Amino acid sequence: MSGSAVRFGAFDLDPVNRSLAREGTRVELNARYLDALILLVEAAGELVTKQRFMDEVWRGIPVTDEALTQAIRTLRRTLGDSAAAPRFIETVPKHGYRFVAPVESANGSTPEAVPPGSRIAFPNAEPAHSHFLHRASAATGGAMLAGAAVGLVYGFLGAGQAGAGGFAGGGSGGGGAVSLLLVLALVSIFSAGVAGAGIGAGLAASRFVHPWRWYSPIAGGALGGLTIGALANLIGSDAFRLLFGHEVGAFAGAFEGFVLGAAVGAAAFLAGRRLAHSLIIAGLLGAGAGLAIAVLDGRMMAGSLASLAAAFPSSQFRLEGISNVPGEAELGPLGRALTSAFEGAVFSSGIVWGIERFGKRSLSRGAPEEQLVA
Repeated sequence: MSGSAVRFGAFDLDPVNRSLAREGTRVELNARYLDALILLVEAAGELVTKQRFMDEVWRGIPVTDEALTQAIRTLRRTLGDSAAAPRFIETVPKHGYRFVAPVESANGSTPEAVPPGSRIAFPNAEPAHSHFLHRASAATGGAMLAGAAVGLVYGFLGAGQAGAGGFAGGGSGGGGAVSLLLVLALVSIFSAGVAGAGIGAGLAASRFVHPWRWYSPIAGGALGGLTIGALANLIGSDAFRLLFGHEVGAFAGAFEGFVLGAAVGAAAFLAGRRLAHSLIIAGLLGAGAGLAIAVLDGRMMAGSLASLAAAFPSSQFRLEGISNVPGEAELGPLGRALTSAFEGAVFSSGIVWGIERFGKRSLSRGAPEEQLVA
């Protein structure tokens, strides 16, 4: 029907303008449920399976069968239909639903049969690749914001040390402090953005896994973090060795990306309707992941910076301003544990904030977020 308006019974359905009317009076309907009705009318007599509803109406968003049942129940109530004696929507037990009413063009001319396989376009539906990019970009943006926060905290701590004594007694403490602040902020933003892009891509890809399971985002985040972490570690190690002739000690890589990615995936899965609650969950899981990384002798940003500084003895960059916080002369086990927990909490919260704030706008297609699981 190519999106043209159609009529069935006393109802007129206009997919292009996304409207349903009964004898000229507009009928208000949840955007998600309207999509379900459009899909049923599109099929016109053909079976629409539960999986097809999940793929084309909920577009991979994890919902239970009860959400589909509620959608059909609402449509029947709106249309004045009955499950026992269906005039519009017929249940096919254990398989799906079928639209059984005759469908004709809205101008009242010759009844128009819907050719098998023809489609009514969802005007505001987002293509799968666009949905993937939108969600991954939202995660990347949130990660970069988190990276800016971490970089500024470390930069101010390091800048305070530099401002107090200058760099190596050179007397240029003020300029050095500002440079240190800017460098740490930029490095942190870039590093977090790269990590967030990998984890965000894994989370976005997990939405297209069928059948979707509760562990899908955890696995997606973990694999995305592992991949980008391994690649960054490999390139970084080779770059320092080939360009500067230095072997750098342990710094963040595949292991850290895997653990943190799994935590972010779990946080994304557990995220609820309240953003504050989602951020608390993300912060706790991220902090736990950071502590686990430190206990298992992994490295987050502060630990990686310490390894880089140790590889270049003539470097004027020192971590005393950071390590003094836990009371250590240099960044030791306690300092790594505290900084790793801090970084993990901020990073995880940043990604979840980005996804919840921006990544789900494409999913709702104008419907309030709470309607996604109605």
